[in-house]
Formats: sequence, C-alpha cells, structure tokens
Amino acid sequence: MLKGKEILITGPTGFIGANLVKECLQEGAKIYIFTRATSNKWRINDNLQNLKEYRVDLLDYERLEAIITKIKPEIVFHTASYGGYPFQRDSEKIIATNIAGTANLVNACSKSGFGILVNSGSSSEYGLKSRSMRETDLLEPNSIYAAGKASATLFCQAKAKSENLPIVTLRLFSPYGYYEEPTRLIPSVIMACLTGKNPNLSSPESVRDFIFIKDVINAYIKVTEVAGRVKGEIFNIACGRQYSVGEVVSKLIELTGNKVEPKWKSIPNPRVEPAVWVADISKAKNILKWQPQHDLEDGFKKTIGWFEKNIGLYNDKK
Repeated sequence: MLKGKEILITGPTGFIGANLVKECLQEGAKIYIFTRATSNKWRINDNLQNLKEYRVDLLDYERLEAIITKIKPEIVFHTASYGGYPFQRDSEKIIATNIAGTANLVNACSKSGFGILVNSGSSSEYGLKSRSMRETDLLEPNSIYAAGKASATLFCQAKAKSENLPIVTLRLFSPYGYYEEPTRLIPSVIMACLTGKNPNLSSPESVRDFIFIKDVINAYIKVTEVAGRVKGEIFNIACGRQYSVGEVVSKLIELTGNKVEPKWKSIPNPRVEPAVWVADISKAKNILKWQPQHDLEDGFKKTIGWFEKNIGLYNDKK
C-alpha cells in the first residue's frame, strides 16, 4: 500500500519513528525525515542513505512551512514527542514540543495539502479509570506530559473537524519491541537476563496494556487505507488486555531461560499507579479492521530474539 508514496516522519530517531522508517522503506516508500542537531540516530544509522533528511525544529514555523511546501508529503506520521521518559522533565519543553510543535506541523501541512496526517497520542491522556478505556472517555491527565499529549490530540481533532482535514490520532498504550529505549521495563529485563544480571525493578503490582511494535506499525499503515473516512477520529492501539509487571518479568525470565532474581523495590516509582490500565480496542477493530496479531508470548519471543542479535547496538549507545 505504501510503495511509491511520499511519506514524512517526524521523530524518526525515536522508538516508534525508527520502526516506521524501516517498515516504510521496506514497503518501497520515499521517506523524508525531520531531525534536530541533538538527534541521536543510532536506531536508523543503517538507513540514512535511503532517506531524505531535513534538519528542522518543529518550533521554527517559518522553516518548517518552507520545507513542507517544498516536499508536499502525501502521508505524515507524526511521532515526535518529549516527556514520555522519566529523564525528560523540562515542563516548558514538554508543552512546547507536544502542543506548539504539533500545531505548527498541522498548520504547515494544511497549507500544502496532504492525504493523511497520523498523530501519535498516549494512553496517559485518559488519566486514572476504573474500567477499560474508550475513546469517548473524559480525559483526566495527571501529569504535564499527559496534559500536553491530550492538548495535541484535541487540537488535531478540532482542526480536522473544523476544516475537514484527514487527521487521525492513534492513542498508543504500552508499545514494546525492537529498538525500544533501554531504560524501559521490557528491554531492561531482557538485557539483564541475557547478561546474567538481576534486574532492578519497582513494583510487581503495576499494570499495563502491552502491545508489540509490529502490531503498532501495522495500525499506522492500516489507517492510511481509510484516510477519507476517519477524519478527526481517535483510535486506541493496544492489546485490550492488561498484565502486571510481575507477570511480564516472570514470562521474560522464563522465555530467556536465564535464572535471575528480580530486585523488587530497588527503583523508586513516583507515579500513582492505577489498578486498571487497559484499552477497549473495539473501535479500531470495527473501523480500521485492525487488531493485534501477536499475543504477549509471541511478541516477547520475537523481541528476545531480536535483542540476542542486536544487543551490541545498546552497548555502543552507552
């Protein structure tokens, strides 16, 4: 479906963006990427010769508009973000990147025209709920990052509805898999297992709705096929089932076959942890005809296999 398409990807050096870059190249698309002077390109170093790279900050509207007017992408995958990791704590940068950056991108694309712009949302926009989360739920963000992502989602939806533009938001839950940030739960436990070290962890009771990266990327591609019918829509992208951190860690240790002992409570967790964190994915199933193709064990097996072959990337990154 993407062969020959001209695609712009923001945030191409991040976890989601890098996987999109690789999948779109494999599909035969022509890829443009936006990077900054500080971008660490370790995830896409082997792809750079096949990409058209522009050094541009989303907050520099004049340059942003000039470049988008020049390239006129058919598809825009907006994955650039800041604040999703504990070490990203600059509240002004969180607001600027997620709200102003998104607004600038949407406004610039609106002037040149496009086939679809896919915004990347976050499950954190919902806040704490007592049941599975639906796209129609009231947003109750309880962090600056969550508030920034919620604002970006609402801006995209309002722009789409008021100007009849093909803008869609995929609200991602907890993606894991190839090229994930090493400090995150799943890669940190896998690398500990592969090197025979006891993983440092916070609480085994925390829950998440984990979704394998290949299923996430499939959702991005799937939504481009129905662009004209989903203007302003929001879709939960998740497995639709929650697992505790304890279950996840036990499964990873079992699948790697390495006998390590989790060091629970060795990492502080300042966040308020919910008792329920799971998505209702019926809307994506019904409208996008999308659903995850990997259960937790399938996704973990593929992720572990990938890390066994590519752990050097993480050693080099350090």
